[in-house]
Amino acid sequence: MEEVFLLLCFLVISVSAVSNYKQSRQFDKLSKESNNIKVDVVRNGRRQQISIYAVVVGDVVCLKIGDQVPADGLLIDGHSLQVDESSMTGESDHVEIDSAQNPFLISGTKVADGYGRMMVTSVGMSTAWGELMSSVSRNSEEQTPLQARLNKLTSAIGKLGLAVALLVLVVLLVRYFTGNTKDEYGNREFTSGSTKISDVLNAVVKIVSAAVTIVVVAIPEGLPLAVTLTLAYSMKRMMADQAMVRNLSACETMGSATIICTDKTGTLTLNQMRVNKFWLGQEPITAKSPSSSIAASVLELIQQGVALNTTGSVYWSSSGSEYEFSGSPTEQALLSWAVLELKMDMQKLKESCTVLHVEAFNSQKKRSGISMRSNLSNTVHVYWKGAAEMILAMCTHYYDASGNMKALDSDAKMIIQGMAAGSLRCIAFAHKQVDEEQQTDGNAPQKLKEEGLTLLAVVGLKDPCRPGVKKAVEDCQNAGVNIKMITGDNIFTARAIASECGILKPGVSQCKRGSN
Repeated sequence: MEEVFLLLCFLVISVSAVSNYKQSRQFDKLSKESNNIKVDVVRNGRRQQISIYAVVVGDVVCLKIGDQVPADGLLIDGHSLQVDESSMTGESDHVEIDSAQNPFLISGTKVADGYGRMMVTSVGMSTAWGELMSSVSRNSEEQTPLQARLNKLTSAIGKLGLAVALLVLVVLLVRYFTGNTKDEYGNREFTSGSTKISDVLNAVVKIVSAAVTIVVVAIPEGLPLAVTLTLAYSMKRMMADQAMVRNLSACETMGSATIICTDKTGTLTLNQMRVNKFWLGQEPITAKSPSSSIAASVLELIQQGVALNTTGSVYWSSSGSEYEFSGSPTEQALLSWAVLELKMDMQKLKESCTVLHVEAFNSQKKRSGISMRSNLSNTVHVYWKGAAEMILAMCTHYYDASGNMKALDSDAKMIIQGMAAGSLRCIAFAHKQVDEEQQTDGNAPQKLKEEGLTLLAVVGLKDPCRPGVKKAVEDCQNAGVNIKMITGDNIFTARAIASECGILKPGVSQCKRGSN
């Protein structure tokens, strides 16, 4: 019995150790790849993406909403920059960063609003985050669902075995000392006053041994081995599906999943945006060269709205033969459209005006805006860009192709819904000229005007679904796992993409809209 028990223990430990070691090495490689975040820096006068591990002291890092601050540094310039320092301080309130009063940015924090550029002052373990992590030892003793159930089962079996063993012990002892047991010759084993003490002790030891045997046998020694071998087999199956698992226990945790919540952009789709449709106010523009069919004054307003109200950049390639665009996929698509089709000169537009105030984009407002002063006419203009339904609610008029201003009616909503139903992401641009006194109060900029705007343009961006997504969704649904798509896009766009991926089924699935 002891030899078998030791052999089983050896097998359990060996299988677990070998599997965990192999998976740990592969998982470390995968973790290094996933932690290799790309950050935007300015080197040699050009904005470029580099690995977070390649950031050095003196680099100028460009930050936008959602970015993790890669190192400690000082703010050079920015607009409405706020960071979430809860990972460092535990405080949930966002901290406002400005170059005058609080220019310090800490590694490990996240940009919650606005954008800016910072000068790196320390990296690696020399940062505040590095010092904090070096003093923290992580020890997770949380049990997986399977471990909890096995512990509960083992405890129940142990208690039941102990109860049976005690009952057997009491019954056997009572039968022995009452003379109800006989030896192999048919004689009573115990007779009061005549049985030797040594014989009594030997009989008692045998009875206790029988009870102990019941307790030992009741606990299934092969259960840990069976579970370990099953999880090891599951790990190999998951590896064949390109899923890396570090710990064996994670297999059963994943196997217990019944719902998968997934993002849309970049997960279900390729995250490769391009402008597919263009409406000037309530008029579709189908010409191959839109710049020639739009009034010069309106074209200039659209170009300014794209060039100034953006976190992206436009460069000439090193060969000098084509343009390069940086920024988010949406910003790149809009800049590419404006430069290649609207003949926008971004550098010239930036030199012709002065930006007064910026309200950066975030997921709650779903829009961004700027106010600027034209150096030529000395007039102040406000530009808004964002989700079409949000911008449309701020507009009362629109420009036609001839530059005439017309009243906006309900047809504009139908246009947006039509594009969204075709799985297009709708982005709108709006404009308003204001008095400088209304926009500034002394040196302090006022909140940008949000009513009485004029709609400039609505563009529809197409982001195609990834190949194989529909098959993957179907496999999950056949396995009893429901797929939920979570997105901040227009509900019509979300419904179209979900239907295209096979998540939304007519008469079965439904879309829900929330405030968050």
